[in-house]
Amino acid sequence: MPEHRQSLAQSIVLMGVSGSGKSTVGKLLSTRTGAAFFDGDDFHPEQNVRKMKSGYPLNDEDRQGWLESLSELLNNHDQPIIIACSALKQNYRDILASGNTKPRFVYLQGSRELLQERAHARSNKEDHFMPVTLLDSQLDTLEQPAVDALTISIELAPEQITEAILAS
Repeated sequence: MPEHRQSLAQSIVLMGVSGSGKSTVGKLLSTRTGAAFFDGDDFHPEQNVRKMKSGYPLNDEDRQGWLESLSELLNNHDQPIIIACSALKQNYRDILASGNTKPRFVYLQGSRELLQERAHARSNKEDHFMPVTLLDSQLDTLEQPAVDALTISIELAPEQITEAILAS
């Protein structure tokens, strides 16, 4: 029997540092809801990718155009969508929420140890450009969202996280 699809009331930005499971949960949410999923990493300009591959963290200037393109993506869809994006700082979230579409932020939160374990596990994948060495810079940059985000522990299985998001 096919699983019942649940529609989204608003677009969702899955946020958190590298290794938090944003893409995995985004794909699951997309399957469950039929909403389009976009991985924010796919929208980085080549110079950002090269910088990260070389082991250098992005700064606010590097992220500006990338965040603006994701905000445009959110605002150019007439149906809710799902985006995986680190959205580490409040001003980054403000850029994403500018325009007519106000997304729901879902913060996938985890301990440094768990995040590092996950980052090491995927560091062998050729298609991922974020080296494990940049995890600390992301954690240092992260501004925990106040009340504007649903916070979910990444100690839960991706399916449980998906259920929690849909239940909220």
